[in-house]
Amino acid sequence: MARRHLTGLLAGGALLLAVPAAAAVDGRALLEERCASCHDLTGPAPTTVEGVWSRKGPDLFYAGLKYRRDWLVRWLQRPTRIRPAGVYYGNHLRVDAEGHDRVDEASLVRHLALTREEAEAAADALMRLRAKSELVRPGAYQPGRISLSMGDLMFGKFKGCIACHRIEPGYGGLSGPEVYTAWARLNPDWVISFMRNPQAWDPRSLMPRLPLKERDLQRFVHYFKALYEDLQQRGEEEGDHD
Repeated sequence: MARRHLTGLLAGGALLLAVPAAAAVDGRALLEERCASCHDLTGPAPTTVEGVWSRKGPDLFYAGLKYRRDWLVRWLQRPTRIRPAGVYYGNHLRVDAEGHDRVDEASLVRHLALTREEAEAAADALMRLRAKSELVRPGAYQPGRISLSMGDLMFGKFKGCIACHRIEPGYGGLSGPEVYTAWARLNPDWVISFMRNPQAWDPRSLMPRLPLKERDLQRFVHYFKALYEDLQQRGEEEGDHD
């Protein structure tokens, strides 16, 4: 009986060993198969108006310099809308009965959601996309703080950025990405580089190249941090849902 019992255990063990382990997700293949139709993974950025119009999603060929990996992993599992009017707002406007431009929500496409394993693999693959790394100086951002009231004045009144960007859910412009999750989403060294010269990253960027001093660049990133901390304290969701 003991020998027959042992034989049964060995047979069962053989069956278990015969089951192949789940294959790890190939992050690069996932990007090519499910993301490349909307996002440019190789570059360069478009230099024509037609190229800008045809964009469906942000360029990702420098994603490893731009984004924080932990944010990517969270966001890819539960995407929220960062650009209220899409990557190019001109493609998503309609005129209402009163003659005003409105965002045509029906024209905006929901971003696909990934599983945890897929999100981890995709984030790893995105972190390896580092074109234009010469434009980012590690340690360019120097940690510091600014009050929300002073930051609001700088962002809204002195520089006029609120015309294009939301500083909290439902408040601010619609043509650019919201900035209240920018601290969690973006590498601050990349933010410094991009704000210094947006067109070095994207020749047709709608973001103007402002005459910002170094202290202004630092204060902007301080402000983005303050906005995100305030958002967290109020317990609000990260971004507007698709």
